[in-house]
Amino acid sequence: MKTQIFKVDKDSVDILNMAADIIKDGGIVAIPTETVYGLGANALDGEACKSIFKAKGRPSDNPLIVHIAKPEHAEKIAYTNQLYYKLAEKFMPGPLTIILPKRDIVPPQTTGGLDTVAVRCPLNEVARELISISGLPIAAPSANTSGKPSPTTAKHVLDDMDGKIPLILDGGECSVGVESTVIQIKENEIVLLRPGQITPRDLMSVCENVTIAGAVKEELKAGEKALSPGMKYKHYAPKAELYLIDDRYINFVEFTKARQKAENCAIMCYDEEISLLESKNLLPIGKKEDIKKQTQKLFDLLRKADDLGVDTVYAHLPSDEGESLAIYNRMIRACAHRVLGGINGKG
Repeated sequence: MKTQIFKVDKDSVDILNMAADIIKDGGIVAIPTETVYGLGANALDGEACKSIFKAKGRPSDNPLIVHIAKPEHAEKIAYTNQLYYKLAEKFMPGPLTIILPKRDIVPPQTTGGLDTVAVRCPLNEVARELISISGLPIAAPSANTSGKPSPTTAKHVLDDMDGKIPLILDGGECSVGVESTVIQIKENEIVLLRPGQITPRDLMSVCENVTIAGAVKEELKAGEKALSPGMKYKHYAPKAELYLIDDRYINFVEFTKARQKAENCAIMCYDEEISLLESKNLLPIGKKEDIKKQTQKLFDLLRKADDLGVDTVYAHLPSDEGESLAIYNRMIRACAHRVLGGINGKG
């Protein structure tokens, strides 16, 4: 299969019609969203969703997120409630996924066998236009090989999916850079299952009762079911071994400068540290206080580390609070909880 790639915007009618036809015929198309690129197929077609798992090499018990063009279209695939619409009014379209009880029209292949479905209305206009043209809800997990860093450019998608899918819609670099916030509604409570750009504080502006699932910061317990994508033990990982350094216990510059001389490694550093380190294999992630830029650049830098051919990557351990929670969650899974420093660290 030859994979075609086309630059698109919401007015690229011919290309979007071609993509919609592929999806209506049970095929897969890589689509841009504001978070990461997605691998899109008809969410109501179990065989089409099975082909997503095959292309990604993704375990079939890992649920897919279903993308809709308008928040009210959730009614077609799920049982909504008042809190859903309060959240939708504030955050949709946008990087928020809400898990709801599913309707029978949604096949088990889409939900990983769960009786719930994850619903999202993306902010990206190309994605919404494609959904509208196809007339179908589109299941679209990140368009990468399972376990690798998620793709934030069309090139990332091509690197992983060339020859596996017929079409990639190139909408440019993703503006957010990590996957959507995933929550589950339980009566008048919100449970955060995967952090993203929309923070717990943001959610509390709609519902005061917000709790964070243990698997956001820790490993899934033995036998615990993944209710959301991204909850598996190791995820988003480069080929190189990633280690996070806890700055409270280890001087990052001194430690990594010594490693630069002794190892084939890359250093994911803050912009302010560039002049303090050797120039070889630096991966500047942004200024220390610029969490949004760090989040947007994370997956791209993890992929660049693989392009460098290094054996090891060292990076700062982010804070696990506030707007840093999303990047903390991605990095702690990318390194399989390998943290240097602190009581349980190796440093």
